[in-house]
Amino acid sequence: MELKLVLESILFSSQKPLSIAELRACIKEAPGYAEEPIPTELQQVKAAVLEQTLEDLSRDINVMGRSFRLTCVAGSWQFVNAPEYVAWIKALVGHRPRAPRLTQAALETLAIIAYRQPLTRAEAEQIRGVSVDGVLKMLIDRGLVEQAGRAEVLGRPMTFKTTELFLEYFGLKNLEDLPAADDLRRVPVDKPPGLNTSDPELDTAETSDSEADTVEESSDNDPEAENDASDPNDVDKAFDADDAKDSGEDEEDE
Repeated sequence: MELKLVLESILFSSQKPLSIAELRACIKEAPGYAEEPIPTELQQVKAAVLEQTLEDLSRDINVMGRSFRLTCVAGSWQFVNAPEYVAWIKALVGHRPRAPRLTQAALETLAIIAYRQPLTRAEAEQIRGVSVDGVLKMLIDRGLVEQAGRAEVLGRPMTFKTTELFLEYFGLKNLEDLPAADDLRRVPVDKPPGLNTSDPELDTAETSDSEADTVEESSDNDPEAENDASDPNDVDKAFDADDAKDSGEDEEDE
């Protein structure tokens, strides 16, 4: 029994795309349903072997020129019909209206998020040059973009990233399959200041060594500061003078 045929039968029977982990789980559970012993090598298959076998199977199907393809989208494998046979498929299942195509503005915003994720709405607007409020909401409603958490900057704005549906929509295996867009990645974006603050009540910012040196240097060069720094001997002399004055006044009173 060949692993390639086992995977082919599982994927043909599945109603949804299957990840490597799901395929491994199915293979491990198969002996419990088998009427005859299953070879050990088919029960303990490593993930790397599974992935290589799936790629080989996909290549074999393409070489045979079949009406379907084996593809990996968003990390999961599935059989899909070749696009040239779509008319006959529609005649069988009926035509289902697709969601409206993405507008140019939506595609531009989606590309910015895909290549720079996670990023805030303000950062996306800096790159695109216009407001993205409405477009961003539409992308979230379509399930192509989702919240990714909050940025570690003042105000802690929400950040956004693409979803698995985004990969499925564009037929990508993962984000590494995105076409190169070095120019988009190099666009500078002004980020808000960090969470540290110089407010003494919050006491979250530390004085740097350079700032401390500057303060000390300014004190050394300040003539008023030099005058304020009194010599301890001068203080003692002042007290002695006051004592002598008080003694003289006491003698006059006597």
